[in-house]
Amino acid sequence: MAENTRVSYARDLRDYARYCARNPASDDHQVLGYLQQLKQAGIAATTRARRLSALRTFYGYLERENRIARNPTVNIDSPKTERKLPSVLNVDEVSRLLDAPDTQTVLGVRDRAMLELIYAAGLRVSELCHLTINDWWPDPPRIRCVGKGSKERYVPMGRFALQWLTHYVDDVRPVLISSKSSDYLFLNHRGAPLTRQGFWKVIRNYGVKAGIDKPLTPHTMRHSFATHLLENGADLRAVQEMLGHQDISTTQIYTHVSRARFRPVYDKAHPRA
Repeated sequence: MAENTRVSYARDLRDYARYCARNPASDDHQVLGYLQQLKQAGIAATTRARRLSALRTFYGYLERENRIARNPTVNIDSPKTERKLPSVLNVDEVSRLLDAPDTQTVLGVRDRAMLELIYAAGLRVSELCHLTINDWWPDPPRIRCVGKGSKERYVPMGRFALQWLTHYVDDVRPVLISSKSSDYLFLNHRGAPLTRQGFWKVIRNYGVKAGIDKPLTPHTMRHSFATHLLENGADLRAVQEMLGHQDISTTQIYTHVSRARFRPVYDKAHPRA
């Protein structure tokens, strides 16, 4: 499994272990009691479903190793989750965000290159931060990234992303890396690889500067990438490939986002709306 999945499962299991230490009972009652406590604490259904998934995997392992007689999670249903439409920026908001960095500074050029690239290629933040200096090509402009399940894919990038990425690699990255050695593409001011948390701070600060009052995360740029492609006639299968979705039903949520945006256009444009 991907590193982020392993980290998340380990964190979930530690939390469950702490609950078990405070509430000794049979396995069945402990699992149900833990899930109930999470619900009472207001934990989102999606998070509770992920934690149950971690417990299923863990107890399945114990059962295979003959450490327990049966898996107590087998007959427990996952919490029902509502599939919410993702937050999406419109084209003007994306433009304001991309223009927010001060490109007269070293970090401003780096940030502009990152923002252009994450929007141009629809990358996850972990994919962006794990790019290496050898993961991009200028002709034709494309990015190689490793997504969930260590699956590799190639995504095209536009001329603006290529322009800023080239400027960053040629003129800024050598300043950041100084005398250190690193294969990572995007570096912080100390020459170390930029972390996911570091990019979260970057995009949050520029969101404020650009006057964007919508929820803004790195994933918002990925949502915007997919929605804008579909709104402009892109094929759903092609968008699925570029996003690295295993199941096309995951990609189809963006068709609902696009339909939701039809209404204000209709209200504004139709003579009898």
